[in-house]
Amino acid sequence: MNTVFLVSLLQGLLGTIILSLLTFLFGGLAGFAVALARISPVKPVRYLAQGYTQIVQGIPLLVLMGLAYFGPILAGYAAVPPLFAATLAMTLFASSYLGEMWYGALISVARSQWEAAECLGLTRWQRMTRVILPQALRIAIPPTVGFMVIIVKNTSVSSLVVGYAELTYNAKIINNATFQPFLYFGLAGLLYFLVCYPLSLKARSMERKLNVANR
Repeated sequence: MNTVFLVSLLQGLLGTIILSLLTFLFGGLAGFAVALARISPVKPVRYLAQGYTQIVQGIPLLVLMGLAYFGPILAGYAAVPPLFAATLAMTLFASSYLGEMWYGALISVARSQWEAAECLGLTRWQRMTRVILPQALRIAIPPTVGFMVIIVKNTSVSSLVVGYAELTYNAKIINNATFQPFLYFGLAGLLYFLVCYPLSLKARSMERKLNVANR
């Protein structure tokens, strides 16, 4: 096995990790905003957040990648860097699912907790930060960690449209040069596994520790 190709795979893995972290950061921030909007007392805000979630979840990630990368070009602007386009598409994807996931965690908090916080005379922000969010966090953490696995694996879609040099993209380039798909795609799969499996274990461990199922 050529050392240069192995280094290329590891560089691709670094690209995958960078894209995953950027996606989780920006997707998490946007997803949190979506979750809060879903429980807003203002109806138009709730409907807008719900519509955003349904629209984005109804569009394949591959299409989002294409729109993010080719959209500016078709609009007459300069081409955006592959990492920017991939991050934008992945952020939209992640925010819609994380927003829905965290919205579910918020509404899972017992109604009596909302009412008790209101009876204490707390403002809406105080009720959220001091009473509701700490309880919702226990529910949301395990599936959120599990969703990180989906984010890592879905970064491979960027290799199909925007040409971002992540793990799958580099494995494909190496295969085109060596015609050894089993070896190099197998190594790529192993590297994905080494990243994703600990996250899966962590999600299951946290679910047992937080005892979400038996709250």
